[in-house]
Amino acid sequence: MSPPAAPTVELDPLSLAKNSSGIVFVVLMLLVVAAVAVWFITVLKLLQLKRWSDAQARFEEAAGGADGAEVLFQLAVQHGDAPGARVVRALAARRNLPAALEGVAKRAIVDEQKRAGSLMPMLASIGSAAPFVGLFGTVWGIMDAFLRIGREKSASLPVVAPAIGEALIATAIGLFAAIPAVVAYNAISKRVDDLLTAIEASAVGWVAVAMSDGAPVPLARRSDRPPPIPGTNTPMPTPYPSRPPPPYPGAR
Repeated sequence: MSPPAAPTVELDPLSLAKNSSGIVFVVLMLLVVAAVAVWFITVLKLLQLKRWSDAQARFEEAAGGADGAEVLFQLAVQHGDAPGARVVRALAARRNLPAALEGVAKRAIVDEQKRAGSLMPMLASIGSAAPFVGLFGTVWGIMDAFLRIGREKSASLPVVAPAIGEALIATAIGLFAAIPAVVAYNAISKRVDDLLTAIEASAVGWVAVAMSDGAPVPLARRSDRPPPIPGTNTPMPTPYPSRPPPPYPGAR
């Protein structure tokens, strides 16, 4: 009898990934999900920043002709999608406290920074962790290759190639997820910084307009009644004009 034919080994990347062993397969699936998430977050953030930048440009153009706080606040309501408009609405909510408007503007800008930086930590995490996750899959695959050599008592290509191939694919997919994540993080961070810098520069003028045209504080109404006695609610007695002293006897 002739010996059984050696099994055919498919060495294309897709077949190696589909037929990879347990731990390496889990690593590959995690890296594939991370790579898809990178592109999804990148497209989502770019579209979001594009929409906010256009809305901010329109609001800046309209607010440039505002001649008072009331007009500025109305424009902020009309351009609700602009990040700067949200800052102005925060100023409008506290316009009765002119001394606190600068702090209100800074706090509103911090809120816009948090809103613009959403999902960015995920990009940073994928960019820094994906290569190490892929390296873990590579080490595990190479270890599995050595275990197969020990079991089969052979270092032939059908024994070693699948484990080595799936191990190298793990590193490749890790880099495929990490490199776009790092590039996207840097590009999006630059756009976020530019947008926030423009808002901070304009916020100085918005605070000045809100403070110069703030609501006046009503003055206390004058009263004809005398002031109360200190520590009580009883008004002080009204002073009466003193009568001249009677003339001395014999005075003319």
